[in-house]
Amino acid sequence: MAAPALRSAAARARTAALSGGRWLGTSSAAETERERVRVRERGREKEEEGAGWELAAAREYYDCRKSIYGDVTHRALLVDAVGTLVVPAQPTAQVYKSIGEKYGVKYSEDEILMRYRRAYEQPWGGSRLRRASVVDSQYVDDGRPFWQHIVTSSTGCSDAQYFEELYQYFMTEKAWKLCDPDAENVFKALRKAGVKTAVVSNFDTRLRPLLQTLKCDHWFDAVAVSAEVAAEKPNPTIFLKACEFLGVKPEEAVHVGDDRRNDIWGARDAGCDAWLWGSDVHSFKEVAERIGVEVTNNS
Repeated sequence: MAAPALRSAAARARTAALSGGRWLGTSSAAETERERVRVRERGREKEEEGAGWELAAAREYYDCRKSIYGDVTHRALLVDAVGTLVVPAQPTAQVYKSIGEKYGVKYSEDEILMRYRRAYEQPWGGSRLRRASVVDSQYVDDGRPFWQHIVTSSTGCSDAQYFEELYQYFMTEKAWKLCDPDAENVFKALRKAGVKTAVVSNFDTRLRPLLQTLKCDHWFDAVAVSAEVAAEKPNPTIFLKACEFLGVKPEEAVHVGDDRRNDIWGARDAGCDAWLWGSDVHSFKEVAERIGVEVTNNS
């Protein structure tokens, strides 16, 4: 009796399969897809709820700031340089290769980029390379030992003339462009409203002349450069120095930058407010409006 029973069960299974029937615990493709849609919809609902909560919390926070500081919620704006205020006009690897070809650089742009990232992302906390210029180089605070290492590691070329050409190139106007074309108008409006402004950057001493070259140095009341204050973001010291230069308390300042670790965490550790460029804010006009400063075309 067992064999016929098994054959009978198998026959029922084939019949069910052919007729579109399903066994307990199985589901059709249509039902599976409907369930996937329901899961995605629930996920979106949760995301919207989270976003709504964050927006409500942000509004509550800025309402609180307005009750303390008035309509202008911050007395000072701190701004990151590379990635927020300015960006390279051309990809760095492209520049290294185009200038390096006459010096015998053979690596492709992809190879240079890979080697550059590997060299730059090493844990420099225990190294004196970035700070060597402060201690034992005739080029005080200009970061040359560090950048020589980066260039050689990226391209395999240690030619001094090649390095010098690259080093000088990144001090020129053609090497950089502003992230926000309307930035000048916004900074004028901010300063007119009494908001003090400063650049806070992990950079060497080329930053000040570079800002002059780009004709934006007059937008800022102060510049805090890591090579000069002997502290790099995310170390809170550099943010505290910027606030000191501006004569404001950390809690009266907001910092805007594109790096979550260096800019956001660092600024908040110093007691400043902080907004992530490209996420919390996308333009300097948006920054100004969040602070409470209206920007017009003739600001």
